[in-house]
Amino acid sequence: MNKFVYLFLLAILPSFVTMAAPGDTTWIQGQTDAWLGTSPTNTDSTLQFPDGTKSYRKIYMIFTLGKYACPGSPQWCSDWDYTVQNFLMTPNGDTLELGRLITPYANSTRMGQEGSNWKGYYVYDVTDMYTVLKNTGTVRIHFSGWSGGFTGTIRFAFIEGVPARNVIGVERLWKGSFTYGDGANPIDNKLTAINKTAPSGAISTEMKLNITGHGGDATENCAEFCKKYYQVKVNGSMTEQKDIWRDNCGFNNYYPQNGTWVFNRANWCPGDLVHTNVHNLNVAGGNTYDVDLDFEAYTGSGNLGSYSIEGAVYYYGGFNKQLDASLDDIIAPTNQEMHFRENPRTANPVVKVTNTGATAISSIEFTYGVNGSASTYTWQGAIAPLAQAEITLPEIWELRVAAGNANTFTCQVTKVNGQNDGDITNDKLSTTFAAAPQWPTSVFITLKTNGSVGTNGSETSWKIYHNGGLVKERAGNSASSTYVDTVKLGPGAYMLEVIDEGCDGVNWWLYQSYPQNPGPGSINVKRSDNGATLNLAGYYAGDFGCGFKQYFNVNWPTAVTEVEAAAMMAISVHPNPAANNATLSFEGLADVNGNVVIVDAVGRTVATQKANAAMVDINTAELANGVYSVIYTENRSGLKLQTRMVVAK
Repeated sequence: MNKFVYLFLLAILPSFVTMAAPGDTTWIQGQTDAWLGTSPTNTDSTLQFPDGTKSYRKIYMIFTLGKYACPGSPQWCSDWDYTVQNFLMTPNGDTLELGRLITPYANSTRMGQEGSNWKGYYVYDVTDMYTVLKNTGTVRIHFSGWSGGFTGTIRFAFIEGVPARNVIGVERLWKGSFTYGDGANPIDNKLTAINKTAPSGAISTEMKLNITGHGGDATENCAEFCKKYYQVKVNGSMTEQKDIWRDNCGFNNYYPQNGTWVFNRANWCPGDLVHTNVHNLNVAGGNTYDVDLDFEAYTGSGNLGSYSIEGAVYYYGGFNKQLDASLDDIIAPTNQEMHFRENPRTANPVVKVTNTGATAISSIEFTYGVNGSASTYTWQGAIAPLAQAEITLPEIWELRVAAGNANTFTCQVTKVNGQNDGDITNDKLSTTFAAAPQWPTSVFITLKTNGSVGTNGSETSWKIYHNGGLVKERAGNSASSTYVDTVKLGPGAYMLEVIDEGCDGVNWWLYQSYPQNPGPGSINVKRSDNGATLNLAGYYAGDFGCGFKQYFNVNWPTAVTEVEAAAMMAISVHPNPAANNATLSFEGLADVNGNVVIVDAVGRTVATQKANAAMVDINTAELANGVYSVIYTENRSGLKLQTRMVVAK
């Protein structure tokens, strides 16, 4: 009865697929590759939306931000971080904001992923605006920039089905740009309380607010770079306080950029969509109420900044389903750019689920697989109604051995709380993905740290994980130093995580303008056997912001000479001679599970410890200089392996 349709086949990427009934997705095309001007401009398109006779479980607006090569005229095409707002022009002349994004610093010489052909895909869930997305409507792209370089495309997907709740009404609240920091005329004087009456039949009321800070004054660089808050008040009483801030700009999926993309800002990051703040007003149908915003008191100086604010109130009926888990996204594995930093993935898939029913979810049974395989897993946890959860699924072998760029991952919700799910139309998703790379069993990792900027040591470190456990790391490093580590790994799925606590990578273009230039750093991984450099997805010559992850697989080599060497099960110690620390590495063992004893030259046992990983750290600080035997005994088989270790301090 159900089949796959490519929800975002043309509008986003062919890797995102959803399960739905035949013919139940209606596409509405808006502006197509519209040039977004060389000064603040509005680009309008009149669309024919559905007539309101059908029910839709989801409505998505997909905004595609593109680039064009700037001509000689206009001369200025700087591709800076400009605000792009999408509005619905309602019949009464009002406007409602459908979504907001900030363009990246996307100069073609710096955008490392696609250069001048770059496209960014931004998906907005506008299901709750169905009451106004009907019949004929005008959609506007408002571009706030003063130079060209960008294009905009809008497309809507109306997916038939039953939504979590019916929206009874939508009403606009505040709208506009409001100066912040004027002691003589505070922002609270301009954003005054608004009186509303919840319509009959409303079970709940929510306020949705898009707010971003722009401009910088001479006191605290407000409002773009200062962290302030606002309070939501209903009938004069505060119900919630919210910081106007994004603290994760250095983890942007669209990078590197040629501007200050790593700097955190007032609820926005260059290249990312603006997250909508949702506030429950706790007002039921038939009640009259006042809603107000009060901002943190602040007096600035010089040229004052401002907050761009668009708010609306939404009235909802009750839940349409009692028990329903909606599978909304596959974070990994996928080729989607919006999840670039978590891919290409190996080992454990990650999915996002929303509870769209009235009953709290305590367990979900998933069936999932790669290229037609199928595994089953029952997750245990807690998801409240309307809440979301990111769920990590157990490792599947087929994900480890996948190859190439055209693999398919499929996931389906099969049971919720031990029962059949209430809505099978939102239970299944599929993505296409590129396989994680294959690495050898032995590599050299070279980390060259850059200089210190306001800290005593280096901001940069790396860690390798296997099955969620840490197996090797290089941390607590000194500035302006080079570290070379030999890493030996057994078969399995791994993640190399590189972390920069300053969130500016190791080789950022802005370094040259620092008062104390820290200079460039670097990190590279090479094969131990032939010195070939292994590619690091997300590294981009050190311009990676807060860090990046490289997932990879390790299997025993297939070459005849290497197979023979691997079959000779052995242990080794490095460095050897050792001073205060050494690492015991295992080769030829599919699973390490035993005990290690260290015996001195006269046969006395001087140390013992467990071994359950391909590499085991040994503390030799308390051992006297001399020659020792290191003996490993396998718990299950009784296998014994032995090597020699020299301690020389």
